[in-house]
Amino acid sequence: MRNLISDPACNAADLGVPIPDDRHATSVCLPTWDSVIGYEEGRDKVISKLQCGYPRFFLHPAVSRLFLKCEQDVATEGEKVIVFPSRQAAQRALRFVEQRSNTALRIASYDGLQALILPESQYALGMDYWRYSGEVVSSRQALDVLDEGGLWEYDNSDLLRRLEGIGGYDEGDVYLYESGMSAVFAVHRELRKLAPSKKTLQLDFPYVDVLKVQNYFGVGVVFLPVSEGELFDEALNRIRVGEFSAVFCEVPNNPLLRMVDLTKVRAACDAGNVPLVIDDTVCSAYNVDVKNYADIVTSSLTKWIAGSGNVMAGAVQLVKRSSFYGEFKAFFSDDCGASHSKLYAHDAAALDEGSKNFEDRMKPVNEVAQSIVDFLMNHDAVEQVWYPSIDTKDFYQQVKTEKGGYGGLVSFTLKNNKKIAKFFDNLRISKGPSFGNEFSLVCPYTLLAHYDELEWAESCGVSRNLIRISVGTEGKQELIKRFNEAFDTI
Repeated sequence: MRNLISDPACNAADLGVPIPDDRHATSVCLPTWDSVIGYEEGRDKVISKLQCGYPRFFLHPAVSRLFLKCEQDVATEGEKVIVFPSRQAAQRALRFVEQRSNTALRIASYDGLQALILPESQYALGMDYWRYSGEVVSSRQALDVLDEGGLWEYDNSDLLRRLEGIGGYDEGDVYLYESGMSAVFAVHRELRKLAPSKKTLQLDFPYVDVLKVQNYFGVGVVFLPVSEGELFDEALNRIRVGEFSAVFCEVPNNPLLRMVDLTKVRAACDAGNVPLVIDDTVCSAYNVDVKNYADIVTSSLTKWIAGSGNVMAGAVQLVKRSSFYGEFKAFFSDDCGASHSKLYAHDAAALDEGSKNFEDRMKPVNEVAQSIVDFLMNHDAVEQVWYPSIDTKDFYQQVKTEKGGYGGLVSFTLKNNKKIAKFFDNLRISKGPSFGNEFSLVCPYTLLAHYDELEWAESCGVSRNLIRISVGTEGKQELIKRFNEAFDTI
């Protein structure tokens, strides 16, 4: 198996290989600036070489085989299928497509899973639901069905206790989901029940699909791309009068790694009796503790906590001091059942194993990331660097844990945009989407996340030429050496 710490997937010949070298990898190598653009534009010379991809965006080969086999077994001519992990997810997908297409669909049970059967013309719409909801069938789940070994069972009690301990949550207040987006979607579903006629408010620039969930489901979202000045003050006033069903924010946000003033937001939410939803994925619960501010917390466990890049998972964490705790507890206990989990058992076992060394990984990652920030800020070719210790450090201190630092994500741009592609192509670090692995991973974030809306992203302060690095365990000297090699080529 390839060791990505010493042998990164970063060269042209690596196009399409799994990152990591694992059949369940959640990332894929896009080694050049042009290959990223080719991926976004669907060019065959790129797409045909992809052996995997991020599971909500790109069907794993095992999941594709499952879809095809199910289609052969339950569909008729002109029909396609999308397989979901539960009856409830399939029913939600059915309603999503039917409401937008005026087409009647049907659902069939399939080897412990559920198949949404729909006309070929509506398949793309159904896959929109798959992506945005995050209620996906995992590669392990698909293989267990295809290999006829049967679906796994697993006692996840040790995993839940570990996650409770990592975040300092009370026993029984952590719930597992198929992905980080599935966790966000579950929270949004509950909020729609509590206040069905109200929009949500998104503070500061979020991860792309968090905003999509709020746009595609319910009655919409008010988006505030900055968290300062008159517009922010106006938003606080609108929160105070109870205008919104909830306030969403990321701590810090992705990819600009900025913080909102949670003290002000919390006070406004208390005044308006509005729940505050905080996502702590970017820096992880090792570095930030948001329980004093949040009513409910979401996390993508795919990232830092799993650390290995070979399992998808998400979590919802309840905060006992919240005035909404009782309603949230009832909803998530019903949604996830006695096991507190919608995460497939085989994936839970993989997450259980991968998370055991989570805290040991985070301290050196924090230290090296700060060194990379210092190096980039002092380099003549670099225009701007984003990191939580730079722009909104005082607000970050509100949630920084005693043992924690500022996390392993760093974003930056170069002064000469004409040289950005050559720099990226020559950077000897694994290249692909996602973050939070034991090996470093770099990508042109805005191109990957917002290729069809680059002007909009730039109007929100996110450069189309922004590069984001997720720092791994290679060490300070090795990573700076690799950066210098790439800088020397431009």
